Amino acid sequence: MIDLTTTALTEVVVLGAHCDDIAIGMGGTLLTMARARPGLRVRALVLTGGGTEREAEERAALAAFCPGATVDLTVLDFPDGRSPAYWGAVKDALGVFRRTSAPDVVFAPQRHDAHQDHRTLAELVPTEFRDHLILGYEILKWETDTPQPTLFHPITTDVAQEKVRLLHEHYPSQVAHDWFDDLSFLGLSRLRGVQCRHPHAEAFVLEKALLTLGGE
Repeated sequence: MIDLTTTALTEVVVLGAHCDDIAIGMGGTLLTMARARPGLRVRALVLTGGGTEREAEERAALAAFCPGATVDLTVLDFPDGRSPAYWGAVKDALGVFRRTSAPDVVFAPQRHDAHQDHRTLAELVPTEFRDHLILGYEILKWETDTPQPTLFHPITTDVAQEKVRLLHEHYPSQVAHDWFDDLSFLGLSRLRGVQCRHPHAEAFVLEKALLTLGGE
């Protein structure tokens, strides 16, 4: 595999439409980044779930997924499943958040996600984070919208298993879903690992990037 490496990360932004999207899409990557870079600042914005039990779940989960990092989480209260109807307000909220952050990398849903809330957020992110590396994560669910990713972040088997454990521990409101189980999460990360010749991986859709070839 061709290896692409970033400079040392100081701050990352993670964006989700719902509480649990970030952890499902990139929980293993969060664990790996936080452990590799103590003191990493993680700025997180979630559009829905504010003031509910979902917000409490998200705060506890991101603290666990980002050991040693400084986590700054904002959970808004847009209606679940209605983000397209609140397009202007979501864009305004994203703009306010953007002006308080200076990330090295932005993680968000990928823009071909079939869920309307995920897709709306994904489409708006490049309109606010115009000069940033944006990586679109995949969210396992029942829709047949699994992307064909081009960028893979390897994770160890231990990290893949820890991600699953933390998902079950911190999102009790979701465990009744028939797709919310060990086989589903480990199956996807194992598939992505096969595709990049590692035990497990999380995959991302690259929004846009500049490439410098050769020379110093």
